[in-house]
Amino acid sequence: MQNLPKIGLPVIILAFVLIIFVSKSSINIGYGEAGVLFRTFSGGVVTDQPPLGEGFHIIAPWNKVYVYNVKQQEFFEGNMQVLSSNGLEITLDVSVLYQPKYDELGLLHKTKGENYVNIVLIPQIRAVARSVVGRYTPEQLYSTKRDAIQNEIFEETQKNVASQYIQLNAVLVRDVTLPDAIKEAIERKLRQEQEALEYEFRLAKALQEAERQRIDAEGKAAANRILSASLTDKILKEKGIEATIKLAESPNSKVIVVGSGKDGLPLILGNN
Repeated sequence: MQNLPKIGLPVIILAFVLIIFVSKSSINIGYGEAGVLFRTFSGGVVTDQPPLGEGFHIIAPWNKVYVYNVKQQEFFEGNMQVLSSNGLEITLDVSVLYQPKYDELGLLHKTKGENYVNIVLIPQIRAVARSVVGRYTPEQLYSTKRDAIQNEIFEETQKNVASQYIQLNAVLVRDVTLPDAIKEAIERKLRQEQEALEYEFRLAKALQEAERQRIDAEGKAAANRILSASLTDKILKEKGIEATIKLAESPNSKVIVVGSGKDGLPLILGNN
């Protein structure tokens, strides 16, 4: 009975050590994550092998795993102060969609570290946004060029971060804020331009209608000239006789005097 405590104590100690060993030697990587292995005694950060994927992994207790989110992520850069081409201060709100390159995660960790967004992405976005916006006037930024600056910021930032193990998926310009006085002047100018375009449209329609009426009048005049040239006295008499015959055949009562009308045409004296 006295030997039991002596046997039980080493077992307890061994179990305790085993628990510590297992806790230090295992890691569970969640969905959308990947792990970078750091070998304390054999080369440091592992860059020549794929990162550890999702699930349970056993590692040596003296090594360490740095877990990264490899899903698409977003950071928002608001109230970014930039200058237009004529030196006016513009405020941009920008969202950036990004993720680390999975197969190059070890190199990202070794060269940039876990704070790579603040080290690489944010400075790049700020620098490129200032460069791109500086090519445009406030009027262009307010009206027609917002999509253009969005695309240019994305393309130039993507080119700059591609070699730094970061995948840039999109840059979204959420808002462009101009000084109130500039915004009001631009809106006033746009209203005036719209009014001028509307006036030009109405003037063009009026000219088209006048031209249509002129062509129609000329056509009628030409038709009348042709008709007048073709009407001889004989044709007029023949047409008059035909009309008189039709009237005579109608059921209404009338008196017809043959040869009493002008030019010898029949004359209709009465009807009901």
